[in-house]
Amino acid sequence: MDKVKLFLQTEYLGNLGINYIIFVSAIILGLLFKGLISRYLSHSLYKVIGKSEKRVGVDKFDELLTKPIAFFFMLSLIYFGVNQLTFPIHWKIAPIEDLGVRMILSKGFSLIYIYSIFIIVLRLINFFGIMLQKRAEETENKMDDQLVPFTIEIIKFISYIFVGGIILGEVFGVNATGLITGLGIGGIAFAMASKESLENLLGSFTIFLDKPFTVGDTVTVGTVSGTVEKVGFRSTRIRTFDKSLVTLPNKKMIDAELDNLGMRPVRRVKFNIGLTYETTAAQMKEIVSDLQIMVDDHPKTNQDGRIRFQEFGSSSLDILVMYFVDSQKWGDLIDVKEDINYKIMEIVKKHKSDFAFPSTTVYLQK
Repeated sequence: MDKVKLFLQTEYLGNLGINYIIFVSAIILGLLFKGLISRYLSHSLYKVIGKSEKRVGVDKFDELLTKPIAFFFMLSLIYFGVNQLTFPIHWKIAPIEDLGVRMILSKGFSLIYIYSIFIIVLRLINFFGIMLQKRAEETENKMDDQLVPFTIEIIKFISYIFVGGIILGEVFGVNATGLITGLGIGGIAFAMASKESLENLLGSFTIFLDKPFTVGDTVTVGTVSGTVEKVGFRSTRIRTFDKSLVTLPNKKMIDAELDNLGMRPVRRVKFNIGLTYETTAAQMKEIVSDLQIMVDDHPKTNQDGRIRFQEFGSSSLDILVMYFVDSQKWGDLIDVKEDINYKIMEIVKKHKSDFAFPSTTVYLQK
């Protein structure tokens, strides 16, 4: 007992033994209990924030918040333990106000500590975003599906600016307001450099005000066709039909010609089929008539379809096939096209005709 007491009261490198005990104990306690404490704090925070929200449960909240809270808790214990120790005087280390080891360690730890808090804030924003997105999915209006991710991105952007101001002011002692005011020509240059970003931001507001499309619509912008998945404050993401994800700047979305395929009440199909020149006029009339009846009677087309013997081709008798599919969905379009194509083949074969292919007839004179 006396040895323990002697160790606790003996000075080693400018610190008592008890100070080292407190420092090591803080580290060990943090490593042992950070998981348990972080889960407890996460559950307590969920009771305050998301208890009434049944769409997103506590498991998702824990998935987002447990690790950041554990990191914050561990840093807090390290800070408490390190504050029990001091550098030996004979090391002659510069004070914290002057550039040296103390200042670097202090400012470095402050940066990490602010980062840990900021991560918690970002995860909370993500949770609210998921919660609002779940609510938006329950409504028929697509506008809220588009508005939620846009709003979350704006809030995150503001959070980044806010934490940047805190770091400049609290860690580096910079007057952020004075810095922005004193930029002068530099501020103008920055504005010029961010011109494209500002144009994209204005483009996002234009999308929300004019509503040329909403999330879930199928659009064609330039050479890109697909379904709109997300509209952010800088860009729009489109999932193409081959399942690749294309990101387009919002400026391009409002400047380029945009065809909102989702606004079409019907989808048009138009092509020609060529029959051989052995097909008689009587056969041609019967084939055209049967094709017209088949297109008109199809459950997924309207009555605006047109089947006409159009022209004499170089190696075929060409029939125009045009009909309209009563659906905005791309999947319905390709299914109806396939079904009608099979029926066209059956009708042509039924009337003892055949499809032509490019051919050349050569006459040889003796």
